[in-house]
Amino acid sequence: MAGTFGEQLREYRIAAGLSMGQLAKLIHYSKGYLSKIENDVKPPTPTVARLCDGVLGVGGKLLEAALYSSPPAAAAGIRSRPVPDELVIGGMRASFEQLRRLGLLTSPTLLLEPLKALQHTVHGLARENTGPAGTTLLRLAARIAEYTGWMSQEAGDERDALRWTRQASELSRAAGDPDIASYTFVREAGLALYRQDARGTITLAQQAQWIGQAGLRVLALAARREAQGHALAGDRYAAERAFDRAAQPIGAVEQEGPYPVLGSSAPDPLELARGWSLCDLGLTVEAAAVLDRQLTLLPASSRRARARFGTRLSLAYALSGEVGQSCVTFAGIMDDAAHVDSATIRTDLHQLTRTLGRWHNHGAVREIFPDLRRLLA
Repeated sequence: MAGTFGEQLREYRIAAGLSMGQLAKLIHYSKGYLSKIENDVKPPTPTVARLCDGVLGVGGKLLEAALYSSPPAAAAGIRSRPVPDELVIGGMRASFEQLRRLGLLTSPTLLLEPLKALQHTVHGLARENTGPAGTTLLRLAARIAEYTGWMSQEAGDERDALRWTRQASELSRAAGDPDIASYTFVREAGLALYRQDARGTITLAQQAQWIGQAGLRVLALAARREAQGHALAGDRYAAERAFDRAAQPIGAVEQEGPYPVLGSSAPDPLELARGWSLCDLGLTVEAAAVLDRQLTLLPASSRRARARFGTRLSLAYALSGEVGQSCVTFAGIMDDAAHVDSATIRTDLHQLTRTLGRWHNHGAVREIFPDLRRLLA
């Protein structure tokens, strides 16, 4: 098939029995934008070419057409940039990993702007480059977008969190990466979990397990999230079954790759989630025992995880009537909670404040209440 990219796209689309609107919906771009590409008003980007190629199942022909239909940079008045090599891509990945390490320690508001700038740069380079370098950059751009969504959620901006998470899904599909594409459903399930939406949590986590060809780690993370949804719904039997499925070797993943490992970096994220879920099931004594054991394994550098699960442990103690121990536990992670400034952790801090308020005359409660209120202010 000869002709411009737009002409070839039109022929492949018609052969697939799709209208322009249907194809636009499938690749998550506007019909107007796709119309400009199909009519050769705008040149196709590698991302759009990959998405159309995948949806229409034409085996790379549209990606090849996009490569040859793009005007040379010099003709467009733009000085061409060299194709980034492994050292350049490795440097960008290292920059992202450094931001993730900071994300363990400090407020998400300090990270969002540099994350967005890095994602914009990596995505821009991915659009300029086809072949293996472009695909690797696109996968890294998807991973940065996913993490930016998580930090947006931590900052309390659910709308932005959802937007970045869905962009990550779109980019990962364009890059042919089933892991990030499936993991974005786990992230959306996390948004539902903090909304106390048990059914949404379960459904999205199940989609992550059913769609695509994700690896064992992502499937385990999705099953873990599903278990948390069942616990939120009060179904212990379904939660335990999901936890059993999640007990795959969650750490079995290649550490070297186009992006850092997905999911929690805690020593035993499965047991931490189990302790969390036992609290949601009302089994607060069991929850406290699990969380207390796991909290000692978290390094001091994991402030966000220590604040999150330490707050949940303090809540479990308070709900089981161990008021003094609840206050001692909270005092131990209070500084972590203050530094990471997490909107999601504040959900449990609110419940902890309400619960401890029942013992407002208790000496330990009176001592920590000013700090609790400061964290919530």
